[in-house]
Amino acid sequence: MDFELFLKYLPKILKESLPATAAHLKMAPFERVEMMKKWNYEDKNPRKSAVMMLFYPKGGVTHLILIVRNAYPGVHSSQISFPGGKAESTDASYQDTALRETYEEVGISKDQIKVVREFSEIYIPPSNFIVYPFMGISEQELVFKPSEYEVAELIELSLTDFLDDAKVVNVILSTSYATEAQVPAFKIDNHIIWGATAMLMSELKEVLKSVLSH
Repeated sequence: MDFELFLKYLPKILKESLPATAAHLKMAPFERVEMMKKWNYEDKNPRKSAVMMLFYPKGGVTHLILIVRNAYPGVHSSQISFPGGKAESTDASYQDTALRETYEEVGISKDQIKVVREFSEIYIPPSNFIVYPFMGISEQELVFKPSEYEVAELIELSLTDFLDDAKVVNVILSTSYATEAQVPAFKIDNHIIWGATAMLMSELKEVLKSVLSH
């Protein structure tokens, strides 16, 4: 989609109701679905984090940025995610966390980003994190400067590909729940995006499809 046209939908995106858990469940690992209905994660004293779902123009076409994390000892090693990370005591809000982490990971400063709205938070059991997602836009072409320490690769996903239902597949993966589990995922080129990121993408996708269809 042309980026200038996409910008005209921002007021509607801001007002659109969030499907929250209903959308998250569509992309949740199947073993996780029943667990999600019973979770009371606040008693687990979860750590807090935030991510930025950043749209921007590339050749005049609307794109969304994702990162492939470097390999490291931890449950999210080499996984695909939005730019973001753990909240620090110096952050004034979770939105500030998302903006700070976006700069640290892909080199886009907060001055280049307009935050549109917050989306529904999600709990990640293996790492005991709550993730607060924010949708943002940059109105100019971006020059990313990925962190060599944290980022192995950038994925510049066009809005058209993101909204394409054919990109959603079921795959067999080893997860924290099972050695071989059937998992819903987004298949983008050679990348498989699943778990918490896919669940966040599901809500974002539903909101955008609803708004763009009117």
